[in-house]
Amino acid sequence: MALTTPMGAPAGPAAQAAAYEDAPRPGDRVPAYAALDLGTNNCRLLIARPARDGFRVLDAFSRIVRLGEGLSQTGRLSEEAIERTIGALAVCREKMRARGVRRARLIATEACRSAENGPKFLADVRERLGMELEVVDRETEARLAALGCGALADPEAKSVVLFDIGGGSSEIVWLSRGQEREGRSFDGRRLRAWESLRLGVVTLAERFGGVEVSDETFATMVDHVSEELSPFVDRVVEEPRCSRFHLLGTSGTVTTIAGVHLDLPRYDRRHVDGLWMNSAAVDATVARLRAMTFAERAANACIGRQRADLVLAGCAILEAIRRRFPAERLRIADRGLREGMLTQLMSDDGAWRRFGRAQA
Repeated sequence: MALTTPMGAPAGPAAQAAAYEDAPRPGDRVPAYAALDLGTNNCRLLIARPARDGFRVLDAFSRIVRLGEGLSQTGRLSEEAIERTIGALAVCREKMRARGVRRARLIATEACRSAENGPKFLADVRERLGMELEVVDRETEARLAALGCGALADPEAKSVVLFDIGGGSSEIVWLSRGQEREGRSFDGRRLRAWESLRLGVVTLAERFGGVEVSDETFATMVDHVSEELSPFVDRVVEEPRCSRFHLLGTSGTVTTIAGVHLDLPRYDRRHVDGLWMNSAAVDATVARLRAMTFAERAANACIGRQRADLVLAGCAILEAIRRRFPAERLRIADRGLREGMLTQLMSDDGAWRRFGRAQA
């Protein structure tokens, strides 16, 4: 990946470590790293420094930009969505400069992969902001999600189904122990199979509706996603399971479900990340969300107006996954791609050697 310097001059791969070198570097001499994830719905940034137990977060940013709004109908990114996104990226650029970021990975996913004018958008970002976004393929997206939240898997489980419900795509991964194969270890497990569905909360809501969702429409969405999952299910049908088999979910959908389940007065990551929910609790919370009007969803502090028309599409994707992979337990992860990117960057740099810690 090529980054750019703070002055906007292009920097090739050999110069990545020097990116943002002219920015101020406060206090701590340990270099700062940044991970930016530009998805179909959200623009998210995480800035951190390596620490003995992983990394210490210095700053974070998240904004719903809906870059892929209308993409499923037109095949293009709209000018309004582009301007919203560039505004959010400008905030991210200033945060990286202010924190003295020395190494960064800036990725874009499904909206930029599939839009006809995706390359022009990337060129505009480069020209206007001096930021070069890397469009990652679906396998890379799945692997980064696994790297980012695999540590939350039950260590006693022989296998785990990890999923990331996005705006324009949804990644699903089978992680298991047992006889190891070639490839990266994700907290002691191997990625046995993965699939990226070309559907997410934005695309599903635009196709079936998200403001008013009848029981019939919800069932149709679940059936549609379930059918899309068939190739993945066929590939893993023989994979071993045990009594501790569980689902591990990362995305706004599952964190929203967790927040509603806990009746949080406002969303709080500290209560959500790592939360276990049993099947009955998931059923009850999804039923509760489906019973809400659009206005009630918009007024809920863990949903909000910007997600009120998307959350039921997310619930339909979750229900299809649960139907195909019945499990008594679901663990919620408020972590994923950005954490995976940071872990990979720091590991590649040997950033934890100074702490006497093995690399990830």
